[in-house]
Amino acid sequence: MSSAATMFAQSFFHGTRADLKPGDLIVVGYQSNFTDDKPLSWVYFAATLDAAIWGAELAAGSGPGRIYVVEPTGPIVDDPNVTDKKFPGNPTLSYRSRDALRVIAEVTLWQGHPAERLQQMRENVARLKAEGADIID
Repeated sequence: MSSAATMFAQSFFHGTRADLKPGDLIVVGYQSNFTDDKPLSWVYFAATLDAAIWGAELAAGSGPGRIYVVEPTGPIVDDPNVTDKKFPGNPTLSYRSRDALRVIAEVTLWQGHPAERLQQMRENVARLKAEGADIID
């Protein structure tokens, strides 16, 4: 690949409530933003800003939602929680890795979903949890 083509490299995003800085690593072994289950053995991220916005808005905690541009430090795979269970293929461009994500920058100008749409999504997440179907693989 020529150096001119690198300006078109894929960007990846991670939505959370964690306060991170460029150079920080997002690593496995921490609690999920969405469940109280055991610590995760994967880190999750997406190539669409919309998916990261959902992550930031739905993440547990009381801090503000944050979105980071991240760089995988190792191999990545499609996120089966979205691709296999909810949508054929990977239209949300959601991924996971067992290796760390390096924070490159914070996305500071983003618009959240309308309040009524966010409430619907929160109700869906609560319903899945109540049904025992909120498992993150």
